[in-house]
Amino acid sequence: MRLAAFLLASCLALLAGCATPDLPTREASGAFDGLAEAIADERRGDDAARDAFRHPDATLRFFDVQPNHTVAEYAPGGGWYTKILAPYVAEDGHYVAVSFSGEQTGIDRLVELLSGFEQTFPARVEELSGVPADRVSAWFTTTAPEEVHGTVDRIVIPRMVHNLLRWNIANEELRGLRKLLKDDGLVGIVQHRAKPDSPWAYGDGSKGYLREADVVALMQVNGFELVGRSEINANPNDPADHAAGVWTLPPSLRLGEEDKDRYLAIGESDRATLVFAKAK
Repeated sequence: MRLAAFLLASCLALLAGCATPDLPTREASGAFDGLAEAIADERRGDDAARDAFRHPDATLRFFDVQPNHTVAEYAPGGGWYTKILAPYVAEDGHYVAVSFSGEQTGIDRLVELLSGFEQTFPARVEELSGVPADRVSAWFTTTAPEEVHGTVDRIVIPRMVHNLLRWNIANEELRGLRKLLKDDGLVGIVQHRAKPDSPWAYGDGSKGYLREADVVALMQVNGFELVGRSEINANPNDPADHAAGVWTLPPSLRLGEEDKDRYLAIGESDRATLVFAKAK
């Protein structure tokens, strides 16, 4: 029923001549109760400074993440979204951290970083968010137990698809995520966006950017269909053609002091915001 409503909203927006579907408007039902409080929580500390570029409130509303959902955050890393999602769903839903394994990549630092992820990351969630470790879960995508297949309402993948491509693990990870998702579940993706006519070097993930059409095609071949797109996280000031890739921009500022003021003026990257459902 929720997916049908989301698709209907998308269709109505398109019929009205909009380039993107309207955001879900469920405030009256209380479906997003607690989201603003989670975003305002003092535990987020310096993370809140990036809200102007990452728009967590609008993004999670667009993904239709509700407080009673089982929500999987993919490759949580430093925990920027963890600090929002885990408390938001702690009372009525369930937070799950899902990750690739380091061995899949063959990269030594990732093998070491992700060693024991399923056992240790719940404690990390408690450290970051205050949500008790025994109220969250952590799974590797491709080895999650069969009993959790089809149990996840929403999967959030922030700025990560380019890494899956450059590490050559995109297909197996996306197919593993599809198994975890409920039949009426949704996948929300935020991805650094290359220009539509950019060369392949800006489409294979090595620069951190991907062409939006390539992301859609990748999801389609792995069993998903696009049901919504938004310009919530767009930045028209980003030319998306940096020789050193997306890491040229803040917060990374890979070039150090070289043209720093210019890159700070651009801000964070231009990003596509996309919602996918399971293809039938």
